[in-house]
Amino acid sequence: MVSNAFAAALAAAAITFALASPATAAPALMSPEWAKSACEAWNADPVLTGKLVESDWIRNDKGRGFKVMQLYRSDCGEKPSAEMRIALKDGKAACVYGGAVETTKLEMGSDYIMYAETPRWIEMGKGEYGPMKAMMFGRLGFEGPKLEAMGNMGPFENFLLLAGKVPSDTGTCPAK
Repeated sequence: MVSNAFAAALAAAAITFALASPATAAPALMSPEWAKSACEAWNADPVLTGKLVESDWIRNDKGRGFKVMQLYRSDCGEKPSAEMRIALKDGKAACVYGGAVETTKLEMGSDYIMYAETPRWIEMGKGEYGPMKAMMFGRLGFEGPKLEAMGNMGPFENFLLLAGKVPSDTGTCPAK
């Protein structure tokens, strides 16, 4: 039998631990907070940072010094909720910004908008299928330079996997 003093001490320790290390909820998938974490994950992925330089994808930036990718979950609204900017930095295709949508005028010859319903982002994030199948079957909406994207399917697949690698709440839509 547990003594009352021991039970009280155990309860006090549990409360102290809970207060000292509050649980942080994962951000909503495709929210600005999620994009910030996705930016960090991008920079840790050698396929994204290396292959997009080798293919010259990163150099198609219309002279701005960066490419823009805007993202959203189509069942949460019909406009982008997150933005990532990719630039050539130290010889790598580096994510230099992840957060709220800031770019108001996209260059459709170099920038991208991607959208899908939440269950589809989850499936792509798990690697159940890649970008080619996703686009062919209408599971991933896509605006931007399609031929450029077609020439970079390997890195594009790694990008879609970020939806599964970066912790997120898929039950809540990003705030508007």
